[in-house]
Amino acid sequence: MKFKHIRPTTTSGWGAAAVFLVAILILPTLFLLVRVFQPASENWDHIREFMLKDYFVDTISIAVWTGLFSVAVGTTLAWLVSAYDFPFRKTLKWALLLPLAIPPYIGAYTYHGILDYTGVVQMTLRNTFGLELSQAYFDIMHIPGAVFIFTIFLYPYVYAITRAFFASQATSLIESARVLGSGPVQTFFRVVLPVSRAAIVAGVSLVVLEVLNDYGVVSYFGIQTFSTAIFQTWFSFGDIDAAIKLAGILMAIVMFILLLEKFLRGRRKFSYSTTKVKPLKPVRLYGWKKAVVVGYTGSVFLLGFVIPVVQLLYWAALTFDYIFTKEFVSYIWNSTFVASVSAAAIVVIAILVANYTRMAKGIVPAVTARLTILGYSIPGAVIAVGVISFFIFLDEQLMTMLGASSSLVLSTSVVMLLFAYVIRFMAIGYNSIESGFEKVGMKFTEASRTLGMGWTETFFKVDVKLIRPAIFSGFILVFVDILKELPLTLILRPFNFETLSTMAYRYANDEMIQEAAVASLFIVMVSGIAMYLFHTFIEKEPN
Repeated sequence: MKFKHIRPTTTSGWGAAAVFLVAILILPTLFLLVRVFQPASENWDHIREFMLKDYFVDTISIAVWTGLFSVAVGTTLAWLVSAYDFPFRKTLKWALLLPLAIPPYIGAYTYHGILDYTGVVQMTLRNTFGLELSQAYFDIMHIPGAVFIFTIFLYPYVYAITRAFFASQATSLIESARVLGSGPVQTFFRVVLPVSRAAIVAGVSLVVLEVLNDYGVVSYFGIQTFSTAIFQTWFSFGDIDAAIKLAGILMAIVMFILLLEKFLRGRRKFSYSTTKVKPLKPVRLYGWKKAVVVGYTGSVFLLGFVIPVVQLLYWAALTFDYIFTKEFVSYIWNSTFVASVSAAAIVVIAILVANYTRMAKGIVPAVTARLTILGYSIPGAVIAVGVISFFIFLDEQLMTMLGASSSLVLSTSVVMLLFAYVIRFMAIGYNSIESGFEKVGMKFTEASRTLGMGWTETFFKVDVKLIRPAIFSGFILVFVDILKELPLTLILRPFNFETLSTMAYRYANDEMIQEAAVASLFIVMVSGIAMYLFHTFIEKEPN
């Protein structure tokens, strides 16, 4: 039975609410852009003349090299597990995603501890083999070390997106190349890389955005990037105007990268040439080829997940008794509270906006959808500067209205932190909800309207129930990302408000790496469980 295609006669209610909420979310960014062009301070003149070049060079160097290595590692891993059959392949297909459960700043603390003079590597060399090597050989607290940390924990972005592409659209082309006698190396470089360019660029763009957002790794390694410069200018110099100018430059770099991504993707599109789409049949490997592939894939998994987790477990066992106190439980509660409330708010707003943009057509819904996902492309330090400037402005207006002398209310509360989380991670929740709506389509909604239900009644009784898997996945993904978030939390948390991420950072920054293990392990454990739930429950939903 076919139902007549019905569009709402009016979406004014949904549209007004969606536009209003999105407008509030972009206000701090607009406020930041306005303040970027205000007169400079003496601190800014000093930064621009003597330090800005180093910030730029270090930031771009780390981003570019991490992007290149992530492409190399992620793409080759995706190709190997998709095109070849070898021992442990089925396990490694999902296990190679697990490094994403470890935030790079936790990975940085862990590897520094492993390679330190008192770490397991140097102690084994000294005590077992009698080798006393220079500490310089084990130092990773520099730009190449940061690139290694970012690559080994962020390559899953490229791996996941590229493997999904290989499993669908690239199948027929790869099979054709094999039939025509193309060898493995030829097929990879002449067929696989060109057709998967869009997927690779999408993955590496996420990697670069994560690198630009990072504060924990570069701060711990003592590398001067825009993120560390914003923190230092703000907290050391107390100069928010100079911090805003640095944030504006960092935002300009991000916008350039997003434009570059569009250009690199190009206009070429690859689609199915037949309706008979089948999975890529892996080729069985034997002999030395099998050994090399198992060694390579296994080594990446060991470096990206097994080694750091084992080290964290060992440290946690040493420090658990005096770290796991009532105070630590309060940190767990703080982390869970802000992550849960923010994730719930994001899901609610995402549902409202996504429902409006699917019902209404035109420029306003399209722009609303684009602005909704803008926050994820802006580094946390930039959002933090914009949010706190905006909230201080609100406090000033509030004091003027109430006739108070001097009292910061909003800018010293947890509300500011929650608001920043919503801006930063709205894209994750919105993309999940939007994909859920696209999956169920409009036919059930139109059927409900034909049977006499109103749009609001249909929304709650039909639409929400149909997209429950998308709501669950959006909530869990946002929850995990907020749990791991460091820059926003460090800048915007209220006084004496600690979370697991700030606790781990504080201990590691005070050279108490073992004490940081319990909080770090809890974050990794929750992230790993969430990824397991996502890839077992959500991925099994029928199409």
